[in-house]
Amino acid sequence: MWLRRPAQEDPDVPAHPLTPLREEEFRRNLDVLRAESRLTPSMRFAGVVLAEPPKERVLAWEPGDPVERRARSTVWDRADNRTYDVLVELEGGVVERFEHLPGITPNFTLDEFHEVAEALIAEPRVIAALAARGITDLSLVLLDTWTYGAAVMPPQWRDRRLGWVDVWVRETPNGNPYAHPVSGLKFVVDVNTFELLSVDEDVAAPAAPVMGEYVPELVPGLVPREPLQPLEITQPDGPSFTISDDGELRWAQWSLRLGFTHREGLVLHQLAWDDGSGRREIGYRLSFAEMVVPYRDASFDHRRRTAYDIGEWGLGYMTTSLELGCDCLGEIRYLDAVLSDSRGEPYSVPQAICLHEEDDGVLWKHVDENAGAEVRRSRRMVVSFHATVANYEYLVYWRLYLDGTIECEVRATGIMVTTPLPEGAATPSTGTLVDQRTYAPIHQHFLVARLDLDVDGQRTTVHEVDTHVVATGPDNPHGLALATTATPVRSEREAGRDVDWQRQRVWKVVSSDRRNSLGTPTAYALHTPNALPHLFAPDAPQFLRAPVIGHDVWVTRHHDDELWPAGDHPTQSSEDLGMTRWTADDEPLVDTDVVLWHVFGIHHVPRPEDWPVMPVDVVSFSLTPSGFFDRNPTLDLPRSPSGHCHPPATGKP
Repeated sequence: MWLRRPAQEDPDVPAHPLTPLREEEFRRNLDVLRAESRLTPSMRFAGVVLAEPPKERVLAWEPGDPVERRARSTVWDRADNRTYDVLVELEGGVVERFEHLPGITPNFTLDEFHEVAEALIAEPRVIAALAARGITDLSLVLLDTWTYGAAVMPPQWRDRRLGWVDVWVRETPNGNPYAHPVSGLKFVVDVNTFELLSVDEDVAAPAAPVMGEYVPELVPGLVPREPLQPLEITQPDGPSFTISDDGELRWAQWSLRLGFTHREGLVLHQLAWDDGSGRREIGYRLSFAEMVVPYRDASFDHRRRTAYDIGEWGLGYMTTSLELGCDCLGEIRYLDAVLSDSRGEPYSVPQAICLHEEDDGVLWKHVDENAGAEVRRSRRMVVSFHATVANYEYLVYWRLYLDGTIECEVRATGIMVTTPLPEGAATPSTGTLVDQRTYAPIHQHFLVARLDLDVDGQRTTVHEVDTHVVATGPDNPHGLALATTATPVRSEREAGRDVDWQRQRVWKVVSSDRRNSLGTPTAYALHTPNALPHLFAPDAPQFLRAPVIGHDVWVTRHHDDELWPAGDHPTQSSEDLGMTRWTADDEPLVDTDVVLWHVFGIHHVPRPEDWPVMPVDVVSFSLTPSGFFDRNPTLDLPRSPSGHCHPPATGKP
């Protein structure tokens, strides 16, 4: 991620330690590896990222100090399927690590997605299988490669970089391919060699007579409704935020640094609050660490269909450019993202991140019969990016509020996967009828947010706070009283926690070193309105790969290398390579540097209204100050100018 720098800027000027890799640094990484003859023609890059310095060193860094710049690459060799973890010190041009990772299959890449499609569409057995189903115009065919979990891989090919391929066909060149699945047909392919290993076929229903188009010109008989009056968002004096060349965003009392990786997409670093009395830490690093999407239908078309969209592919790789007036509205500033392709060469995603402010309605209000009305409007700073993951879109919004609240919202839209039914067949209980002879299977989207919160410093303790009924008795004769109980999460044996609606449970990250003026420790609280149960049997293979989805909240001891809760490389995994391994040593969690993890998402039982393109399904969580301030921190907000929304004050002193 990088702002376009002025041409005269010196690229050798030291950046901040967390500034994402620049284009010239991606190239430098390649140059160093080539100079040391570490790369063979058959080697490819699964990803290249900034090797972030240890947290302790970043926190101790001050402007003017030397800046560590290292690139970390995951490289695999198509010739022998061996994977390597590579670390390059960029300034000195030194390869510090080139380590083989036995038994590891790294994430798939967008290059491979397209290369597999190009290879298979020319394969005689593929052409014959399509022709047998009446499909001869290959320009209308979409081949969609998916990764495997080990349990559903053909055993004879478990030592390969293996993909399975869905088949779709458009009615017209610009038609919706996902409206027309070629049911009962999958291709199994070696993604290193592009060898077609198997044509998997099953008895399938004939194509259904669906109306699956959403582009207005392609929808039969569609009459566009009358448009609403224009809604213009203007800031004549410009936005209230600033963004520096090295990615520091400042707005109101907030400051933070923006990062971007091929795996996570947007990353928020070093969130802090400064109201004039000094900078106060809130969060060191916030991002999405995994997304697990299992389709809960055991039929031939769907039994292999579980995606790890972050660990197996990467949200950054699938980030799309944003457009003014469509994806973002208002006084916009955009940032480009810089990533690398599978040959390690850099490329840019223009306008990958959108920065803008939004009005958020009334923040606080009271009407007094003497003093009159006092109203303050809320505003929020929005940092967003959008990722297109094959048929689905994920629209991610991080929002900062004037009262210190942090909110993360995800909007899922796009097109559901469907399957045709035989004439007269009943709709399976595992899905919903959404068109003629067509059902969409039940599926789930589990998002895992990694929240490294440093509330007024690194020494914190997470408290699980429950509200409970006080027993009726002499001190509570009418049974009205409620009370809260805060229970510290003391060690990693207790790491996995669950939502309890009956107790209105929240989790507080409580500072060990600072108290407010009322004498209570400062804290931030996690609110989890969109947690969801996993609904897996405990021995289900997909659950064994990612038991992180088995709890709504996790608390772990901070370690720089513990970033991925289903493991560094979950592609083709058979067991957990992350969370349960980390917590097995039962490290203490009191008065130390901890990381909070939240599992939330969408339990999607499809409905006809989701077809042919889905209105957004919205999920979120929030982090709110809880004793972080002494009182409402927005008392100092000025009244809105009378020309906008507020009449002259008439209250009495």
